[in-house]
Amino acid sequence: MTNINEWARQQIRNKKRIAIPIMTHPGIEMIGKKVKDAVQNGEIHAQAIKKLNEVFPVAATTVIMDLTLEAEAFGCQIEFQDDDMPHILGRLVSNAEDIENLKVPDLTAGRISQYLIANRLTVEGTQNKPVFAGVIGPFSLAGRLFDMSEIMVACYLEPEAINCLLEKCTAFILKYCKELKNIGCSGVVIAEPAAGLLSNEDCQCFSSEFVKRIVDAVQDDTFLVILHNCGNQGHCTDAMLNSGANAYHFGNAIDMVETLKYCPKDKLIMGNVDPVGVMKMMSPENVKAYISNLLSETSVFPNFVLSTGCDLPPHVPNENISAFFEALDEFNLITQGKQIVTSLEMA
Repeated sequence: MTNINEWARQQIRNKKRIAIPIMTHPGIEMIGKKVKDAVQNGEIHAQAIKKLNEVFPVAATTVIMDLTLEAEAFGCQIEFQDDDMPHILGRLVSNAEDIENLKVPDLTAGRISQYLIANRLTVEGTQNKPVFAGVIGPFSLAGRLFDMSEIMVACYLEPEAINCLLEKCTAFILKYCKELKNIGCSGVVIAEPAAGLLSNEDCQCFSSEFVKRIVDAVQDDTFLVILHNCGNQGHCTDAMLNSGANAYHFGNAIDMVETLKYCPKDKLIMGNVDPVGVMKMMSPENVKAYISNLLSETSVFPNFVLSTGCDLPPHVPNENISAFFEALDEFNLITQGKQIVTSLEMA
């Protein structure tokens, strides 16, 4: 089994930049399936990931960032659409009594078993690169169960009830992460975008303290925790870092260079190409120019991993993804050339 911490250290020592975009939707389209098929069938999901691995030189594989999966397991009603991610209908709990009566589900609930199949098949079919699973974060899950607008108020008016809800959300996410670790995943991306709506202090209280419990329980030399918060605009980076995760994934709302200056140099810092504004809407030429500029601006940070700021949506042109990797290849060639020239001058 890969020592994932050593793998991460190698990426930091290595002068060659790597890319781990969060994307599965392009693979779904390549195999002629719908989003609805992949989020309900683990084998189709795995086939989409396999196809992406064959076509694009990703440094690690990731699964769909499905923020309805765990909520459905708790009992939320879900609406499925052919070409979009599932949506939650209504709210599951609305008061302290509902929360008290809420049961922590087992791993047979909802579509969890299909996502375990997707991750297991991906692990079995992937050679020489990590497989990173995905789960929702505790506060983001609580917001989906309680309603996002309502929980923002309840954090102040009913903090005990919300803490009880967060305890149950954390217990389930931890159970899920342990099983993902058991089936051989190299790590997990914890998607906690709703925590970006909170102040740094509240993000610490209602998110990071619970994320840290998961980190402490599962993170080791065989399993890397990557904390993703695309809602963070830079105001709650402190709280994110307090989670103890060994890697952090940022969205396009932050300044990547300033974030890299602030974050520990021995942790992988990933981001932050806009999945819609850049990857979906720009021309291939402009995508390539944008990526080239980002790589140039971040070139002095060896712990930077090029990634999308969030999951790529459906219908991103394959030409744009190719341009993303072309810019990366050209950057690495130029960097390698500079290293050779420097070595010759020193000799």
